[in-house]
Amino acid sequence: MAKAKQKEMSYSELVAQRNELKKKYMDLRFQMVIGHVDNPMQKRTMRRQIATLNTLIRQKEIAGQDK
Repeated sequence: MAKAKQKEMSYSELVAQRNELKKKYMDLRFQMVIGHVDNPMQKRTMRRQIATLNTLIRQKEIAGQDK
């Protein structure tokens, strides 16, 4: 998802998207252990997406928009 689009999302939408990505990331990690992964770089990009979401969530918490 584009970063500009993520910045416009509400706090609850960001948290929901982060939780969904975390679940997908866990599934991807299990698939890597088993050995059925088409794109190993996907793990890195997912980790970075989660970090970006965490940053945006924290910015909204500091701004007091987490209600």
